[in-house]
Amino acid sequence: MKRTTTVFKGTLAATLGTALLAGCGGSGDSGASDEGKDQTVTLVTHQSFVVSEDVLKQFTQETGYRVEVVQSGDAGVMVNKAVLTAGNPEGDVLFGVDNTMLSKALEGGVFTPYKAEGLAEVPEDLRLDAEKHRVTPVDTGDVCVNYDRAHFEAEDVEPPRTLEDLTRPEYRDMLVVQNPATSSPGLAFLLATVGAYGEEGWQDYWKDLKANGAVQAEGWEQSYNDMFSGSAGGRDGDRPLVVSYAASPVAEVHYGTDKDPEEAPTGVAPGTCFRQTEFAGLLDGAGNPEGGKALIDFMLGTSFQEDIPLNMFVRPARQDAVLPRIFTEYGAEIEDPHTVAPEEIDANREQWIKQWSALMR
Repeated sequence: MKRTTTVFKGTLAATLGTALLAGCGGSGDSGASDEGKDQTVTLVTHQSFVVSEDVLKQFTQETGYRVEVVQSGDAGVMVNKAVLTAGNPEGDVLFGVDNTMLSKALEGGVFTPYKAEGLAEVPEDLRLDAEKHRVTPVDTGDVCVNYDRAHFEAEDVEPPRTLEDLTRPEYRDMLVVQNPATSSPGLAFLLATVGAYGEEGWQDYWKDLKANGAVQAEGWEQSYNDMFSGSAGGRDGDRPLVVSYAASPVAEVHYGTDKDPEEAPTGVAPGTCFRQTEFAGLLDGAGNPEGGKALIDFMLGTSFQEDIPLNMFVRPARQDAVLPRIFTEYGAEIEDPHTVAPEEIDANREQWIKQWSALMR
């Protein structure tokens, strides 16, 4: 799940950048007559939003509305801006607020309630605002430690599986994490340790992790592409462990030269994961609320949901959406991720980040 937003950005940033531009360009090129009603619906989202041009065209064909995409920086910047403009928003729908920032958006009065069509197909554990329906779950993914298979095979060492494993001497000087103050996966991994060890124990865990040689990067791209030894798009990194996503192995295969390997070149440590869910919501004060409702319904529809996995490398929220074969074959399905309640995150996020920064100095 990005990030300073929740999704995997792929190993070849230029490739995803091209897809991103294509998706936004497509939203501006298709449309219908302006007669009778406002034909534009404006989607405010983060910088890592990617959707196929054909899917946006389908929405226009089905509803008559043309989507205008407004990208508002990373997820944190997007939410902060939405809170500051609550009641007088930049657009009609906001997509990309996740469970690490959800309470801030809800308490800031960003959204107006709308119960989307298709919500019955979304598992209850993803519906974090089930009583008021101010936001609709759209996708979900897990931030996890990834490992370089070739390194561990060459060293004849079993890769780690749990958070506790990462503090063991056989994994000394292997792990690179991201700064939670500047990186969404970095924050998610910090929250995984809070969820696992609680308020009393997570700082001791990080002391052990630091003593075992863990280092930090400012963001995902630096850690994965520059420092991680398993990245196909990397620059000869020497760290065989990195905080990334459960879908990162899928992206490695999707963008790699071998399109049907026996296994992905990277693997996932399943006991290290934190689940992120991204939501869409109708913005309070939207200029085109009917168009916004239609867009949210469409985002929860099968066409949009099945377009998500190979564009944003996350899983659709709908449980009946069909995943592409590459996802089911090479992606890691995490059965028991670490979690922290959104209201607890909101109450403690800044304090936890400050404490982490002091520990990792």
